[in-house]
Amino acid sequence: MGITKTDAFTSNQNDMAALFKALAHPARIAIIEFLLKNEKCICGDIVDELPLAQATISQHLKELKNANFIKGTIEGTAICYCLNLDVLSVLNEKINSITNQLIVKNSSRCC
Repeated sequence: MGITKTDAFTSNQNDMAALFKALAHPARIAIIEFLLKNEKCICGDIVDELPLAQATISQHLKELKNANFIKGTIEGTAICYCLNLDVLSVLNEKINSITNQLIVKNSSRCC
């Protein structure tokens, strides 16, 4: 595998890339949508919802947790997950910033 040159980019660019990378799988989007509907859940609930093996879902949960999209708390033998609204708010701000810049640029010139 090639050497990444992430140090050539700003921390903001690297942070955005990490957030988007964590979202770059339909199972992770489905997990986030499930958590939006059910403020908290146990991993088993997600396994019942998605057509994936428990181990696969656990890996996707780990990726979302590493990117801080979700938080997990241990309750007995289960882990309850919920969305990290702070990270979702940051992502929303970044997307809005990009969208607003595109709107301004496109209104002043043609592609």
